[in-house]
Amino acid sequence: MEIKQDVNKPVDDNSVETYNLNISDSMEQHPVPPQPTEKTPEVHCGCDEPRAGKGKCCHHALTLVLIVAVAALYVLHFTGIGTKSGATPAAAPYSPADGTLKVAYVNSDTLLAKYEYAKELEKGLLAYKESQENNYRSQMTQFQKDYQDFLQNGDKLSLSQQQAKETELKQRAERLSTLEAELAMKIQNKQIDENTKLLNAIFGFIKEYNEANQQYDIILRKTFNDSPTLYMADGMDITQEIVDGLNDEYRKLKK
Repeated sequence: MEIKQDVNKPVDDNSVETYNLNISDSMEQHPVPPQPTEKTPEVHCGCDEPRAGKGKCCHHALTLVLIVAVAALYVLHFTGIGTKSGATPAAAPYSPADGTLKVAYVNSDTLLAKYEYAKELEKGLLAYKESQENNYRSQMTQFQKDYQDFLQNGDKLSLSQQQAKETELKQRAERLSTLEAELAMKIQNKQIDENTKLLNAIFGFIKEYNEANQQYDIILRKTFNDSPTLYMADGMDITQEIVDGLNDEYRKLKK
């Protein structure tokens, strides 16, 4: 038995204003006399350095604004100001009390072979499967017998009796065609239920065992065909003591 996740707002074309400079077609194309060039007035932004014309900013003032903005972001990020009050803080990483991570493993193949409750569940499942299969075979055998009998002796029946028998045999044949799939599903559901009981018993015992002894931070499962690790030292194997504890618990419950 084997023991288990932005929307970008589209640019609104209407939000962009377009300026068209229309030149009247009636404007006469006469040469324009040169005009005296006026000196662009100097614009001051509050500091000692002037800026000429529109579009240039005082770099000192801009630098000050950027410094203030960065400082505000730093404060918001590291103090948590502005975050939602209902946000769940991230869990702190697990750290063993003495700084040493204690790991053990259980060989599940050995456990299932020696755990008396597992063997009882397997035994009961096989008996249930056999009973369902026998039920199906019995109905199939009886149907074949009745069908052959009708073929041989149906002419001795009245017309109404023949029609009634044909209707009955047809219904039974349709029923048998779906019965096998139904029985297979019942057996599968039964196996799932038994596996759930077994896993609950094993996991529950190991949890209580470890809490009582406070021995291990991690207990792994090892199997012959599928194992989460490639190598585990023999000293990490606690299979036998887990099997012994499970069997003692099961015997007490049976009594």
